[in-house]
Amino acid sequence: MATREELDDEDRRVRQLSTVVQLALSVIAQSEMGLADAEEMVCAVRGAALRLFPGKEFAFDLIYLPRFRRLLAERYGAARRERWSTN
Repeated sequence: MATREELDDEDRRVRQLSTVVQLALSVIAQSEMGLADAEEMVCAVRGAALRLFPGKEFAFDLIYLPRFRRLLAERYGAARRERWSTN
């Protein structure tokens, strides 16, 4: 069973990741950055997520990657969507 400190730490990391994801989505949606920069930002967010939650690649790809894919498709066109893999 997890201790109170472990639960608090996990809650803090979840909030931190949520903030990073929301900020990245907002920057991509509201700025004039190009597709390559947006893709780099998604990769950076995924890296941050994996540093906060090591070994949880599948969870990131299942929960957050579809949001980024939808936004990138809206902003830069659906034709390039196949490039946005989980790697």
